[in-house]
Amino acid sequence: MMIEARALSLPGIRHGFFTRQGGVSGGLYASLNGGLGSQDSADNVTENRARMAIALGAPPDRLLTAYQIHSPLAVVADEPWSADARPRADAIVTRTPQLAIGVTTADCGPILLADPVARVIGAAHAGWRGALTGVIEAAVAAMERLGAKRRRIHAALGPMIRQDNYEVGADLIARFNAEDSASGHFFAQGRREGHAQFDLAGYIRTRLDRAGVVEIEDLALCTYRDPAQFFSFRRSTHRAEADYGRHVNAIALI
Repeated sequence: MMIEARALSLPGIRHGFFTRQGGVSGGLYASLNGGLGSQDSADNVTENRARMAIALGAPPDRLLTAYQIHSPLAVVADEPWSADARPRADAIVTRTPQLAIGVTTADCGPILLADPVARVIGAAHAGWRGALTGVIEAAVAAMERLGAKRRRIHAALGPMIRQDNYEVGADLIARFNAEDSASGHFFAQGRREGHAQFDLAGYIRTRLDRAGVVEIEDLALCTYRDPAQFFSFRRSTHRAEADYGRHVNAIALI
């Protein structure tokens, strides 16, 4: 149900990269679908998210995710918000105990962060667009405004689509070349002419390095490759499925 990273096994902090197992949803969403934006039953999603909150040591109404828009925007959470009042952002930070903050993913890169000294935590959703435009740096800066120090931050990269399964086209390659000239080595020769295999995890790690984060762990798990454990937007697209489930990746101060 929940995968943990050594880098975040810290006193007073609980975290989890939740798999698709351990919930009540069925069909395409079997079984721990946490996606508020999916077409799954709202009751099922509510129950699934309640189970995840409890696993993190938080009340069900204190597991917070944002309305994600593939942006570089980071927000501070001081108190719970309702599903209808979710801020439009792709990173959340907090220093409030028993408030679980998270991001939802189904191929994009989930990043959980913690400064155990300042007791400040963060969660970031980094697809290629968010990573390129600065969501990682925004999350680190927002944590620093709450008292964290970037050199003390521990970061963990959770399950995401990996290079072998992430084919991208010439337009994305051109955009990276234009906006980050040092990114070329994250694109390997593609299987089709004019395409490449993109190393999203490697790029995220480099952006964390540039942001001054030293303690980084990558779980090296691929959402596309393992349908028994993970949802995958791209795999669902290739199978012409009507929808897909979403993972919750969350962290809390306890």
